[in-house]
Amino acid sequence: MGHPLRFHAIEEDTSPPYTGDINGTHKWGLPGVEPCPTCRAGGGIGGLHYPCADLSALPANELKTLSDSWPLPRAEVKRLVELVRPFVPPGARLESGVHLGPLAGKGSGHFGELFVFYSSALLVRREALIQLQEAGLRGLEHVCPTLVRFRGRNPPELLDVQLAAAGRPHRDCVSPKSKPPCPTCGYADIRYLSPLILDAMSLPGDLDVFQLREELSIVVSERFVDAVKRLELGGVKFRELEAR
Repeated sequence: MGHPLRFHAIEEDTSPPYTGDINGTHKWGLPGVEPCPTCRAGGGIGGLHYPCADLSALPANELKTLSDSWPLPRAEVKRLVELVRPFVPPGARLESGVHLGPLAGKGSGHFGELFVFYSSALLVRREALIQLQEAGLRGLEHVCPTLVRFRGRNPPELLDVQLAAAGRPHRDCVSPKSKPPCPTCGYADIRYLSPLILDAMSLPGDLDVFQLREELSIVVSERFVDAVKRLELGGVKFRELEAR
C-alpha cells in the first residue's frame, strides 16, 4: 500500500540568476578514522552536519583536534564521539567525518531565498524562514547562524537548518555491489542505485523537510514544495521521488 504523501528531493538551482557559491566548511568535525586492518575502510562519512552543535566550551586542545580532519586511531575517534554527544540531538548519528558547528567560509554571487550546500545542507534567508514557518511547515525549528563572509553591500543573512533524520531508501535501490558489515570494524559499504526510491513505510508524517538516515539526501514534502512556489522563493528546484 502506497504512502499517502508525496515527497521530493530538494536540490540547488544553478540556472540564472542564481550564481551563489560558498567556499567553506563547518567549524568543527569528527576526524577521519585510520584504515581498518581487515577491510581497509577508513576516512569518514560525507554530508552529515549538526550546525547547532556549539562546542566552544570544550578545552582548547580538544577543539584543535576537532578542527583537523586528519585520520586518528579508531579508539580515539570513539572517545571524541562521546565527548561531543551532549552537544547534538538525542540519537544523532555520530561517526568520522560528521561536521559540527556553524558553516564558516567565504560566499560570492547571487543567492536565492534558499540554498542547498553540497547537496546535504539547507540554508535559508531569515525572511524566507519566517514565511515558511508561518505557512506551518514542520522541520524548520532548529536553525543556526552561519559564519559565511561576503564582500560588498547588503550580504545575505543565511541560516543553516539542522535537519532531523527520518526515512530511508527502499531496499530495491540498494546496489548488488554493496558489501556486508566488516567483522572487525562493522563498516558496511552500502551503495544505492539511481534513481533513488524511498521506503514508504519509513517516511515521516510529521515533517516537511528532513534528511534520510542512510543515503543522506534532503527530502521535502509536497506541502513544502507548494509553499515555496506560492511564496515565490528561489534558489532551489525539486525532483519527485518514487516511494514504495
